[in-house]
Amino acid sequence: MEINKPTILILHGWGSSSDSWVKVGEILKSQGYQVFRPDLPGFGLEAPPTTAWGIDDYLEWVNRFYLQNNLKGFFLLGHSFGGRVAIKFAVRYPEKLKGLILFSAAGVTPRPKFKLSLISILSKIGGGILSLPVLNLFKTAVRKTVYFVLGTRDYYFLSNETMRETFKKTIEEDLSSSLNQIKAKTLIVWGEKDYVTPLGDARRMNREIPNSLIKTIPDEGHNIHLKSPGKLSREIIWFLNSLKENDG
Repeated sequence: MEINKPTILILHGWGSSSDSWVKVGEILKSQGYQVFRPDLPGFGLEAPPTTAWGIDDYLEWVNRFYLQNNLKGFFLLGHSFGGRVAIKFAVRYPEKLKGLILFSAAGVTPRPKFKLSLISILSKIGGGILSLPVLNLFKTAVRKTVYFVLGTRDYYFLSNETMRETFKKTIEEDLSSSLNQIKAKTLIVWGEKDYVTPLGDARRMNREIPNSLIKTIPDEGHNIHLKSPGKLSREIIWFLNSLKENDG
């Protein structure tokens, strides 16, 4: 890590990778920030864990990354699933953070368990029916439609059984009770038209995280970092600069 250069660590969302943060990373670097955007285990170039992981396993992986790269006094940004990990990291290791950014973060609206049970049942029944001659031609389209309707598209795209179990294990955990334990100054930034993690989640986080503020970006959804990286980067840079001014 470069000395005296503000550092930001970005945790990507589920089904994504570090590649999705290239543009934002370039903008932040142009403003003098040292940017780390690792692939979390099971995504991008990082191999899946050998057993199903929970959020605690991911946050400890992040802590090992922190130690290996000597990220003293860094800013942590978590998007979607990465937001789950960031929330728990902020609670467990408050002394390590200079600030926290929760961007369309998941964790306060847990997926009902019955949906996961329904997925398993439909997968077994549907797999048998759709393997029949002629019907097997529609197998992919039908499965995609069912998972989309159930709001579990991320589950559909997992071919590794360990990652399927990891998905179920992580989304069942409700992090609502952790919010009021966050001590870091926190920016909650959200797309006004985010239908993956509803804007109501952002408002709840803002109410319950003691030292937080909320910024909504009009006419944007869940993946602003891909569609409008400049808009998201402006909010991030504004927040980081405000923290530097307060420290000064």
